[in-house]
Amino acid sequence: MTVYALAGNPNAGKTSLFNLLTGTRQYVGNWPGVTVEKKVGYMKYNDSVEVVDLPGVYSISPFSIEERVASQFLVSEEFDALINIVDASNLERNLYFTLQLLEFGKPVVMSLNMMDVAKAYGISIDVEKMEQRLGIPIIPMSARKGEGYQEFIKVIQSPLSPPQFELKYDPQIEEALRQIESIIGQLPEFKNHNYRWIALQLLEGNSVVEQLVQNDQNREAVESIKQQLQTKFNVPVLQVIREERYRWIGQLLEEVMVTESISRRTWTERIDAIVTHKYLGIPLFLFFMFLTFQVTFSWVGTPLQDILDGWLSGPISESVTQFLISIGATPWLLQLVVDGIIAGVGGVLVFVPQIFVLFLVISFLEDSGYMARAAFIMDKAMSSIGLNGKAFIPMIVGFGCNVPGVMSARTIEQPKERLITILLSPFMSCSARLAVYALFVSVFFRQYQSLVVFSLYLLGIVFAILLGFIFKRFLLKEEESLFAIELPPYRIPMVRSLLLSTWDKGKNFIKKAGTIIFSMAVLIWFLANFSWTGMVEMNESFLADLGGIIAPIFAPLGFGTWQSGVALISGFMAKEIVVSTMSIVYGAGGGESIAQLAAIIQSTFTPVSAYAFMVFVLLYTPCMATIVVMKKETGSWKWPLFSIGYSFSIAWILAFIIYQVGNLLV
Repeated sequence: MTVYALAGNPNAGKTSLFNLLTGTRQYVGNWPGVTVEKKVGYMKYNDSVEVVDLPGVYSISPFSIEERVASQFLVSEEFDALINIVDASNLERNLYFTLQLLEFGKPVVMSLNMMDVAKAYGISIDVEKMEQRLGIPIIPMSARKGEGYQEFIKVIQSPLSPPQFELKYDPQIEEALRQIESIIGQLPEFKNHNYRWIALQLLEGNSVVEQLVQNDQNREAVESIKQQLQTKFNVPVLQVIREERYRWIGQLLEEVMVTESISRRTWTERIDAIVTHKYLGIPLFLFFMFLTFQVTFSWVGTPLQDILDGWLSGPISESVTQFLISIGATPWLLQLVVDGIIAGVGGVLVFVPQIFVLFLVISFLEDSGYMARAAFIMDKAMSSIGLNGKAFIPMIVGFGCNVPGVMSARTIEQPKERLITILLSPFMSCSARLAVYALFVSVFFRQYQSLVVFSLYLLGIVFAILLGFIFKRFLLKEEESLFAIELPPYRIPMVRSLLLSTWDKGKNFIKKAGTIIFSMAVLIWFLANFSWTGMVEMNESFLADLGGIIAPIFAPLGFGTWQSGVALISGFMAKEIVVSTMSIVYGAGGGESIAQLAAIIQSTFTPVSAYAFMVFVLLYTPCMATIVVMKKETGSWKWPLFSIGYSFSIAWILAFIIYQVGNLLV
């Protein structure tokens, strides 16, 4: 098996190149011991060639968890060559990482990406001269459009050799490198590594490499060399090395790059003048959110949902029923399959079209470059609660699922800011809640579906900001941080990349339907149809008894039935199960499916209580998966339990206000 590692800066087009090379032949997991996503794929032209997509980083120096993953991979994993993707329109910044990869000593192939963007900026690059200076093959590409793909494949299929490259540093640094090399050359832990690269990483203070030095005496000897050097320069050694690298890059760019002055503004500059405008930025963001829900519910998602609902409640349900009758299935088994599994799982699957449409729109906004602008324009609002725009990114991710939203908080450097972001992220309305919204708005607010759902998403953001004010006072105090984010140029997303991204986001929802929701549907059906005396009417079941105990808690909110109570309890496992549970406990099985459930809900709820119920689902306790991840990220059960308590309290109070005041006004 040949293994290539794909490495590059964020926003250099790494995902586009990875999708171009592997297509659908890829899988996603997590790197060992961390929650950072790991993508692995196989070349379309050859099953025996594996591509590992490293996290997008600016440097190997492990200041972030992503950089730590990249460093760990280089020093501990077996691979054959590096594919370095470089943004041709931003060479100076990208080439810093390239130099670090060249110094590693493994064969390197450079994908000089975004040549079309560079051309639009008036940048021309002498690729041949750049190849000579760096000592590696360089292929000009536009991965998003597939341009340069064939030439790239030809190069990586040919034999690759280590780069003939060595950057000479200040003589004092070179002497220190020789001294460290003489130490590590005797150590068995470095026998398979490039000694010069290891010595450089030790001088730069790479903690991942430092941990490999097993002997305390050797570690102290290296640290002594480093301290002596730092005393001579009177500045950190890392700073000296960084400056020398950028000096070399500057000289290289003078030789290989020419930039023509372009009087006209680029499309990115023109669009940014509007979407990042001081006064128009946030209203436009809210407009794009509303448009997203308009597409999801009114224009595309709901018509597709109606088609799928007709298919599930008609041919599928009828065929399964006829098959079970033909094989002589017992009545209870027939009820379990039709009224339990099909009603429970089908009641959730019917909303898959809307969820996939939502993910498609979000993927489009991400791939086009707009999401980075959303974080930028929200920086001012976030700073008012002691956070910065970077904290808004996990919240945007939380619109898909709160679990990766909480994980994304790892990119925030300040521990207390990270904690607050983790506590606020569950207020972002995830796709699981969308199934609940879709059911209720289709019954009570059919003409205003997108507006009602938009109000719920907006309510989650508003409450996150309001709670942020409180957390800022008690948790942040004087802690401050600097916000820096790169705004990539606007691009028209590739259809293939867009569909792959949508599938990656949406497939977990389908997996839940086949695992957690299936299991819960079977469990809930049994609890809803049995008691200590055997099979009984649903109103006499275990579930009815449990629901009867907790129903009074929700009575002041307008949904004090035992069915609503058990639906909310089951929603603690996964918010989609709220709909699944309702389909079972209201007996919405057989061929009627969602239509029957909608009729029952219309007779049980009012428009006011329905909205109060949706608000409660939005704000009450995070799902079990989110709670577990919060514990992992904070290292303690204290904060997840705090999140359960305060979010339930807020949800109850607000739903109470909405229902009581709403009944007075309506």
